Amino acid sequence: QVQLVESGGGLVQPGGSLRPSCAASGRTFIIYAMGWSPQAPGKQRELVATITIGGITNYADSVKGRFTISRDNAKNTVFLQMNSLKPEDTAVYYCGLRQSASGGYNYWAQGTQVTVSS
Repeated sequence: QVQLVESGGGLVQPGGSLRPSCAASGRTFIIYAMGWSPQAPGKQRELVATITIGGITNYADSVKGRFTISRDNAKNTVFLQMNSLKPEDTAVYYCGLRQSASGGYNYWAQGTQVTVSS
């Protein structure tokens, strides 16, 4: 019922910025929250930024102060403003969606590559 499409990844130098986006679509669906989870070789995958449909945000310590998640509810879209990027931020970033406060993130996008390198 839900499709998630990401865009906006890329290659940047350390200290640079990227702003990937993730749009949800479908015939009918409910959104409670959306978030971003990077996956890189040798590193444990975790949700680094989440936002509820009401605008409540949470961040992992690894990105706090550098990343900002935001949303456009009218377009069912979330954004991840990534500033002061570090090489260790390099990963495939997956956008996920949860449909209730008690449920998990059950829908995931295809991922967008973020590479931070000099």
